[in-house]
Amino acid sequence: MSHMNKFRISAVLILVLALLGAYFVYSTENNPESSYHFKYGLDLSSGTHLVYRADTSGLEGGDIDDAMGALRDVIERRVNIFGVSEPIVQIEQGGFGGTTEERLIVELPGITDVNQAIELIGRTPLLEFKLVKQSSETVTDVDGNQVPDTEFIDTGLTGRYLKRAQLSFSGAQGGIGINEPVVAIEFNDDGKGLFAQITKDHIGEVLAIFLDGQPLSLPVIQSEIPDGNAQITGNFTAESAKTLVRDLNLGALPVPIDLVSTQSIGASLGYDALTSGVKAGLIGLLLLSIFIIFWYRLPGLIAVLSLGIYLVMMLVIFKTVPVVLTAAGIAGLILSIGMSVDANVLIFERMKDELERGDDLREAIRHGFSRAWLSIRDGNISSILTSIILFWFGTSLVKGFALTLGIGVLVSMISAISVSRTFMFAVSGEKFEGAWKFLFGHGLK
Repeated sequence: MSHMNKFRISAVLILVLALLGAYFVYSTENNPESSYHFKYGLDLSSGTHLVYRADTSGLEGGDIDDAMGALRDVIERRVNIFGVSEPIVQIEQGGFGGTTEERLIVELPGITDVNQAIELIGRTPLLEFKLVKQSSETVTDVDGNQVPDTEFIDTGLTGRYLKRAQLSFSGAQGGIGINEPVVAIEFNDDGKGLFAQITKDHIGEVLAIFLDGQPLSLPVIQSEIPDGNAQITGNFTAESAKTLVRDLNLGALPVPIDLVSTQSIGASLGYDALTSGVKAGLIGLLLLSIFIIFWYRLPGLIAVLSLGIYLVMMLVIFKTVPVVLTAAGIAGLILSIGMSVDANVLIFERMKDELERGDDLREAIRHGFSRAWLSIRDGNISSILTSIILFWFGTSLVKGFALTLGIGVLVSMISAISVSRTFMFAVSGEKFEGAWKFLFGHGLK
């Protein structure tokens, strides 16, 4: 098979994959049941953006990351319970002049009432111990299966009676199995009597542990426990047991937090921002396409085709990763489009120089791509490094811009070097004369 045929087959395969990608983007966005819809930030949809400053002054350096992770998990679990759709809870570290500040960023889509959002975050979590009773009657679960009707009976034993929880291993205490992770809990003086009575009256029954209404563990009462000390055993890994200990000890917020910033985005404002951003991008893309086709003719048309494939690749990535799109993120995407075209311009200008020196068309294409690569590589590496620095040190707004710009630069390198090169070789003729000289001409020549 000749090299020409190989390039043409490759070009056809690229087009087929691009069409499949475009169909995936279209079909998933128009299917209400699809899990691959675009995810928009609050500035493009609606909701509340809250910024909390965490007071970690009382923690050692090594404990700050654990405390902030626990804080994020507690807040995320809390807002999920109240039906907030796809909340975003993330940790952000900032600072200036040698000082650092831990912040918690909370985005609640669909909630535009700031007071309601603050109440969700500030609500004290509830740790409860409930007995599990299963009746002989059955009910239908969400999967359509018949399961025993289960009732959770309140015992009055809550987290306010818990003194501490800690990770232990059964081998050290003579438990079942050797070195199995277990969770040891201890109640305070008020909780000892209540816990002793519950364990005495309900041996063999399940005493479920709930945090914020969600079951953390379902231990079985093995015997009466009069001293307020007990072990929660089960199929724990060391990590899951550690997580349970953390949840039990840190049912309340692990560190104090102060609300420092609030922002509420209405649905109409977010829609206007989204449509304006998309409209600006499409107009810019149309003008750019007209100019590059006029100036570079057939190579310009190939550049526009490569640009379309690049956009399909980016949209598929945004859906499958997924990437949360913000107004700043769309700006980063539009900027990466310009950088993708910039790579093609470098290639075409080098091709023009090679053709003027007397190279045949295929050699000019080969030399144009190879000699433009160093400039493209250096420019894209500097852009990627800039994106990494912005993402690492920037706020959530800047991170959205940096993420889409960084992904866009990486993908544009593929589309400019591999896709454009494949199409250029696929359409190049045997001799550079006649119509080929016009199609591969330049500017007004």
